[in-house]
Amino acid sequence: MLELSARAGGLWQIGYGGDTLNTAVHLARLGCTVAYASALGSDAFSANLRQQWQAEGLDCSLLLTDPARSTGLYSISLDAAGERTFSYWRSDSAARQMFALPDSARLAEALGEAQVLAFSLISLAILPMAGRHLLLDAARKVRAAGGQVVFDGNFRPRLWDSQAEAAHLRDIAIAVASIGLPTLEDEVALGLPDDAQAVAAHWQRLGCAETVVKLGAKGCLLPDGTLVPPPQVLQPVDTSGAGDAFNAGYLAARLAGASPHDAALRGHALAGWCVMRPGAIPPRDGQAPYA
Repeated sequence: MLELSARAGGLWQIGYGGDTLNTAVHLARLGCTVAYASALGSDAFSANLRQQWQAEGLDCSLLLTDPARSTGLYSISLDAAGERTFSYWRSDSAARQMFALPDSARLAEALGEAQVLAFSLISLAILPMAGRHLLLDAARKVRAAGGQVVFDGNFRPRLWDSQAEAAHLRDIAIAVASIGLPTLEDEVALGLPDDAQAVAAHWQRLGCAETVVKLGAKGCLLPDGTLVPPPQVLQPVDTSGAGDAFNAGYLAARLAGASPHDAALRGHALAGWCVMRPGAIPPRDGQAPYA
């Protein structure tokens, strides 16, 4: 989606973002081969997004075009601690129709053939029920073929008709995932106890063995129950995209053969880099981890 970020003096900066997109861009920057699947409009903003994502190294061959809809929009407002508040304009976005366009069958087939398929609860939230089924079916095909399915339980209440609906779809997605990346705050909002161990147990009980519970500034809880804190305490400039950056650092490391503990440290490093810069996907600046 297009991203409006508040800046000093009442100004707004236009960028782009979205939870799965943030993770995809970071993964591409880290050297992974990444195709991004969605739908954009045929407007100038959509064309510009394609160009920027290709420049980041993303394979955009699975980006479909909806001739009747445009790109979604969201704004981020920050408080003094860098915590964010979102507003959305995405009810008619092209991404909602990604499984209902003329080339959608090719898209669904490609997803089912992926070695690693990553999606989030937001992915399910924006899709109509038929699209949700197609995405979950693709995830099942990936698992059946021995691939990895990564699921982030990113919960945005405004995107759902009810908490119960969101929790139900989350549980279905957990059952098809091999790597789970829930955030404790989201899981509490969806009705689970305020306890990282309980969240991990819920996800593992439904079939997601490698579940890493993100705890914000406290770090993360690994599948073996180990708490891994960030290497340093930071005063964030902007927490937008921090969890998505952690996902990318963790996944890139795990796919390269790192242990969950070392992968968590990679995730913390990338999330720490992200929160000290404005925007969901800050530009590379020659500093670690992109030095």
